[in-house]
Amino acid sequence: MASLSDIKTRATTLFPGLLLALTIAAAAKFLSEHYAAPVMLFALLIGMAFNFMADQDTTGKGVVFASKTLLRLGIVLLGARITLGDIAGIGASGLVTVASLMALTIGFGFVCARLFGRGWRFAILTGGAVAICGASAALALAAVIPANDKTERNVLFTVVAVTTLSTIAMIIYPVLFGLAGLSDAQSGFLIGATVHDVAQVVGAGYSISTEAGDTATIVKLLRVTLLPVVLIILALSLARRESGFSQVRLPLFVVGFGVVTLANSVGLIPAEMARLLVEASSWLLVIAISALGVRTNMKAMLDLGWRHVAVVVLETVFLLGLAWSAVSMGLVGF
Repeated sequence: MASLSDIKTRATTLFPGLLLALTIAAAAKFLSEHYAAPVMLFALLIGMAFNFMADQDTTGKGVVFASKTLLRLGIVLLGARITLGDIAGIGASGLVTVASLMALTIGFGFVCARLFGRGWRFAILTGGAVAICGASAALALAAVIPANDKTERNVLFTVVAVTTLSTIAMIIYPVLFGLAGLSDAQSGFLIGATVHDVAQVVGAGYSISTEAGDTATIVKLLRVTLLPVVLIILALSLARRESGFSQVRLPLFVVGFGVVTLANSVGLIPAEMARLLVEASSWLLVIAISALGVRTNMKAMLDLGWRHVAVVVLETVFLLGLAWSAVSMGLVGF
């Protein structure tokens, strides 16, 4: 067990890097609130400007701690956003449809990755981010996938890509669905089922109507609820591939995410406490993204090339086409 002096030494070592990540996160939050742009994108871009501090003795360890440990804690607390009761209204057909859209999109990610010469890790990162919940899913999936020398830049690219595409979708989708003559409920379902990040889902949905916004939010939360299921399946698959089911060990943050989600669903977490936990989760994820930005070299990002972009764009278009087809065929009851 660590002594008090060890803890103090550890805290002193981590503090400068943590302070750097927190300062970047605060700046990103400020800019996001004042200019109505995605906070994750600001955090990444500002963080990248401080890449020269990633390997310094004073800040390096704290930045790594923020990008890994605080990331996992933020994902655990994200479970306080979800209750199973919130998604009951969508019905069994909606649940099956959303789960199918997610599974097919992740599968399509492998097809795209192979088509453009990208690896299976990149397929999981991008397919999962597009199918589930954007940047949060990318960070959670990256914490489960065995890392290699390309992992960090692929994670950062995925976060930038899905955040950018979510912002574009927030502007274009309401107009597109209106021109297509879709009802508010249909538009809300499509927005919730296809837009990557929660903030952009809320913005796009309520720009149409309250009904569309409520439907979009519920469908989006359903996708978020399925994140731990995907993480468990991925962890089991990777464990079987490497050492067989006898060695399966679910990451603690996945277990924690599930426990918090279940506790929130059965009412063990008071509403005010849940709100505070969700706010804490939001801060922790932005701090983690800021730290990842600090650890990312812009040149390495630019060297990725157009094939990375093509994979994410095709996955996004594929998901939109699938969801629109489901609505057109009446599979979701709207």
